Amino acid sequence: MSTWDGFHLARAQFAFTIMAHIIFPALSIGLASYLAVLEGLWLRTGRTVYLDLFHYWLKPFSLAFGMGVVSGVVMSYQFGTNWSSFADKTGAVIGPLMGYEVLSAFFLEAGFLGVMLFGMKRVGPRLHFAATCIVAVGTLISAFWILAVNSWMQTPAGFTIGPDGRLLPASWWQIIFNPSFPVRFPHMVLAAYLSVACIVGATGAWHLLRGRGSPAVQTMFSMALWMAALAAPAQIFMGDLHGLNTLQHQPVKVAAMEGHYDSHDGAPLILFGFPDDKTQRVDDALEIPNLSSLILTHSWNGHVRGLKEWPPQDRPPVAVVFWAFRVMVGLGFAMLGLGVAGLWLRWRGRLFTTRPLHWAALALGPAGLTALLAGWVTTEVGRQPYTVYGVLRTVDSVSPVGAPGLAVSLTAFVLVYLTVFGAGILMLLRLLASPPQANEAGPPPQPSHAAGITPGPALAAE
Repeated sequence: MSTWDGFHLARAQFAFTIMAHIIFPALSIGLASYLAVLEGLWLRTGRTVYLDLFHYWLKPFSLAFGMGVVSGVVMSYQFGTNWSSFADKTGAVIGPLMGYEVLSAFFLEAGFLGVMLFGMKRVGPRLHFAATCIVAVGTLISAFWILAVNSWMQTPAGFTIGPDGRLLPASWWQIIFNPSFPVRFPHMVLAAYLSVACIVGATGAWHLLRGRGSPAVQTMFSMALWMAALAAPAQIFMGDLHGLNTLQHQPVKVAAMEGHYDSHDGAPLILFGFPDDKTQRVDDALEIPNLSSLILTHSWNGHVRGLKEWPPQDRPPVAVVFWAFRVMVGLGFAMLGLGVAGLWLRWRGRLFTTRPLHWAALALGPAGLTALLAGWVTTEVGRQPYTVYGVLRTVDSVSPVGAPGLAVSLTAFVLVYLTVFGAGILMLLRLLASPPQANEAGPPPQPSHAAGITPGPALAAE
């Protein structure tokens, strides 16, 4: 095959559109939960700073939600246009799961989103808070079904193969709760929460560095660093479980992630290097002896399989998986460091006055989303050469569409996405560049009377 034949163009188009799309659902998941927490704290304490932050972050949430819906529609069409063989062979399994996502999550979100965005002065604080919580739960339900689909493609279970080669459901329980789903779903949700924590923290740091240390700015910065301190270690723990699960079900992917061409007892951890498929080695490797075996097998001299145990046509592109994995892990530990630094400076009473911390938080603003994208690349490229791992190859999933048509559509997607979503991201950044204002949405309804809740004592921002 030539590099730019229809098969590779279809893969490039799907990779581009899904990587552009996944950013916005991650923001929607994290921001919806954050908004629910902010409104709940306002109802509990009566402090208007939480309501001000709710209205401040409601605008970025609505923008991200809208861009997520628009970019998500494109994904469904590509199954029919570029991946019709995949849709034909797996539709009996994947089709119902995608339908459940629309019926149980998207309709739920759409039904209460209007109340969340425009109904605070119309339905009262208690009902409005319920609508906000329902939207947040809806985003999690949506993630549940999408991760069920993708996890099934990684570790297929609960299906049979019909006489015509189609994959047919045998057990929906096994399909949904396939072997990798229990670790991949929380891993994705934590990634969304960390992504939003980094963005909220960077926004707060930006305003602190510019001398805008209002109570709202301090509160958002404090909450973001709390989330980083809590979610980053939880994410590293879930990542370890995910790695062990992958070692059991997709060992060739782990071999590519680790850069091991040869099998080892007591395999070293390769920190950096340059994988070379021609020589089947990692050049200029910086290694830590035995650490890979310890991490993967929890044994100092555990056996780790190398890529040479699989024929070349069954291996993923090693360099892409190898480096994407290191970007993800490196940023994960950087976010952990930010959370730990925040805890230390909080204890010392210098959380809002230490400028190096603020610069670090600002620099790590894109870290969560970048780590999420790197993890997605690791997962999806590492599954190659299969769309349904071990069952359906990618080359057998593509539509019989010529390269010229795909080249035109790919070019159009790139231009439209860069224009439309580039403008959306620019608008998002402009919203965040302005600090939160007191009572920017007008006088709030009184939670103590409308919701029947007595405000608690004022809480310090820290």
